[in-house]
Amino acid sequence: MTIFDGSALVTGVILAMNLPPGAPWWLCITGSFIAIIIAKQIFGGLGQNPFNPAAVARVALLIGFAGPMTTWRNPGLWFGAKAPDIITGATPLGIAAAAKGSAEKMAEAASDTTIWHAFIGYTGGSLGETCALAILIGGIGLICFRLIKWQVPAAMLLTAWLFTGIIHLAYPELTPGPTFHILSGGMMIGAFFMATDMVTSPMTTLGSLLFGAAIALIACIIRIWGSYPEGVSFAILIMNALVPFIDKLCYKHPFGWTSTSASALNMRRGEIK
Repeated sequence: MTIFDGSALVTGVILAMNLPPGAPWWLCITGSFIAIIIAKQIFGGLGQNPFNPAAVARVALLIGFAGPMTTWRNPGLWFGAKAPDIITGATPLGIAAAAKGSAEKMAEAASDTTIWHAFIGYTGGSLGETCALAILIGGIGLICFRLIKWQVPAAMLLTAWLFTGIIHLAYPELTPGPTFHILSGGMMIGAFFMATDMVTSPMTTLGSLLFGAAIALIACIIRIWGSYPEGVSFAILIMNALVPFIDKLCYKHPFGWTSTSASALNMRRGEIK
């Protein structure tokens, strides 16, 4: 039975990494229902879903329950016996979005301290967005065990680095530098744990590279010019819809294949049946 194959557990963990640390219980249940029932089971269950279930749930919750989905704990108040747990603070991406139009404010929003805190996990955000180091260690482990294709995260992170670096050099008041974009928000968790989903990502090497690069471009465009400070989940869902086209575009026929040989093979199959 699919209830015992562990797929729901994996989806649940990835969904949890996409929720704020102070998310109420009903938000978690609603997100789980959307991810498992709507995004997966309705399409036929494990291996049949065209869209990443965790990304579908996050986007649906973000649109339907923007308040609790954008309420972040301030990590600076977690340490100390008298630290309250109801104080909230903006994420680095939110601060950068508010600083648009001023190169000086943008530089402050993406300071070396902010980047370092995003790397070690001392910043606001969803559970899987606050420590790039932990995500990187987990992602490298998945690649080493050959559980994911390295082409997707490599293309995604490299494209995001190059694109945001070029935009930052041309318009420093519009967006932070590339290191900030790589380490902040859902870029890392999206690259290693969401875009690499075997069911919703391309099968070919070239397709995986195109897939990862396109996700990064769309996510960065939303971050820089869109109304949302984060766009990784939106980008993943958009590219999930294009995976069949990418596979068809990048599929290589065997050596010696012709339309005639394909027709003969189909006729032969019909005779066998």
